[in-house]
Amino acid sequence: MARKIGSRYTAHQILGRGSAGTVWLGEGPEGPVAIKLLREDLASDQELVGRFVQERTALLGLEHPHVVSVRDLVVDGNDLALVMDLVRGTDLRTRLERERRMAPEAAVAVVADVADGLAAAHAAGVVHRDVKPENVLLDMQGPLGPGGSHPALLTDFGVAKLIDSPKRTRATKIIGTPDYLAPEIVEGLPPRAAVDIYALATVLYELLAGFTPFGGGHPGAVLRRHVTETVAPLPGIPDELWQLLVQCLAKAPASRLRASELGARLRELLPMLAGMPPLDVDEPDTEPEREPSEDAVEPAGERVRRRGAVPLVPGARPDSNRDTHTSMRVPGPDELAGGARGTARVPRAAGSPRPGSARHRAVARRRRITLGVAGTLLAAAVGVGAWLASSDDDPAPPPQDKGHSAPASP
Repeated sequence: MARKIGSRYTAHQILGRGSAGTVWLGEGPEGPVAIKLLREDLASDQELVGRFVQERTALLGLEHPHVVSVRDLVVDGNDLALVMDLVRGTDLRTRLERERRMAPEAAVAVVADVADGLAAAHAAGVVHRDVKPENVLLDMQGPLGPGGSHPALLTDFGVAKLIDSPKRTRATKIIGTPDYLAPEIVEGLPPRAAVDIYALATVLYELLAGFTPFGGGHPGAVLRRHVTETVAPLPGIPDELWQLLVQCLAKAPASRLRASELGARLRELLPMLAGMPPLDVDEPDTEPEREPSEDAVEPAGERVRRRGAVPLVPGARPDSNRDTHTSMRVPGPDELAGGARGTARVPRAAGSPRPGSARHRAVARRRRITLGVAGTLLAAAVGVGAWLASSDDDPAPPPQDKGHSAPASP
């Protein structure tokens, strides 16, 4: 079903849907295009439409081989759309879902491409604010790079900024996907270029490990981990790559590399990563949705997998109506400088509980009860054994007749 978008474009078929709108395969005066049609409630927001027009020059001027260029912005009645270059390929999330993780060389090559695109955007004064695998497209028609990687292009520039307004974000306070949000965004500070570096480093960690460093569970828990926990080490990668990851995941924005530096450093590491297979690391532990009772036995297969991004939208999980800032505290200066209260999501043996988790406390309580009962039974057994032993060694004399007799029957 075709539909007109403005006077110059025709949308033919839906390519995908996202939280902000629907992407269509379209046709324009210069050939095939991708058209991102924003949701109707966004199009009816006059404040947003005004910002949309204001951002037009910046977005149209952003040209780079690793950025999906915005060709046009359309405001027509109830239609609010971004017309973009059409990339023949898939997104990085789809590849992750298929392969779970990538070989280090290919993962680093993809992230280096995205870093180059971010460097161009930051130089033009544009902050993406929503870097994640869903917004990285792989050009299947482009030349193969290191490790057999396809060229990577970053898309959806400007969308997070367009839909971020006090009226629209009052319910959640935050625009973006929790797994990739920098600590300073969680604290309500204005997003600078460093938030994109943090998000991109999170993507690299996910490409290598198969899971994000702080993701899993309720969005509020994810946000707290970004602020208070350190990143769990990944065994099996060169120390130079690990130190680069740690630096770009620093709590303090000023400690992170700039996008141009990150891209250059990653490309320097490519030769040492050649031929390395995907990492063989344990996935983070799984935990029950609710804290079990002391005598509850956890049925097999009823655990929730802590993997992948958790969308910060109502209805995503049974308890998602809770405030995402529940029990969140303001971190101290040492934590903002890189200190932390613990290490998040350390890979461990399958089935073992995470220390401090509800399941860990329940297991500890059951163990204490079991040991207490066993101790009581052992003590009782020892006492009976001692009594029997003393009875065998020194038998008690038979009862003596004291002359008392039962009264005679009448």
